[in-house]
Amino acid sequence: MTEKDNNEYFEMRLYISDTEVPVTWEDNDSVKAIMDMISEQSLTIQMSMYGGFEQVGELEQTIIRDDKQITTDPGDIVLYAGNNIVIFYGSNSWAYTRLGHINLSDDQLKDLLGNEDVRIELFRETISQEHCISST
Repeated sequence: MTEKDNNEYFEMRLYISDTEVPVTWEDNDSVKAIMDMISEQSLTIQMSMYGGFEQVGELEQTIIRDDKQITTDPGDIVLYAGNNIVIFYGSNSWAYTRLGHINLSDDQLKDLLGNEDVRIELFRETISQEHCISST
């Protein structure tokens, strides 16, 4: 997701254990709330393996949510209960708010997420206006 603030454009970046991963972010109020959280500094979240198909980590605060019953796919990033980020390397059905999707293969996701607890980092990066215009 690209956001404009005072004539500057920003993108949210995701790192999993120091590896940047390509993400397509949803355009919703929950993602915007996370963008606001990381406006001054990046956010690091310690994730924990759960259920053999996901990694879960707690946000510093509860944010706006719009939960809907969905079945997730590997790579989906969702908000659970307003204060937990969940990244899937398998599938599950539950009420979540969609945040985004990691654009990697199932095998790449399992390699990144399926072996041990990981740390993620979210940060906001300023991008050039030309990049925003050419990518629309």
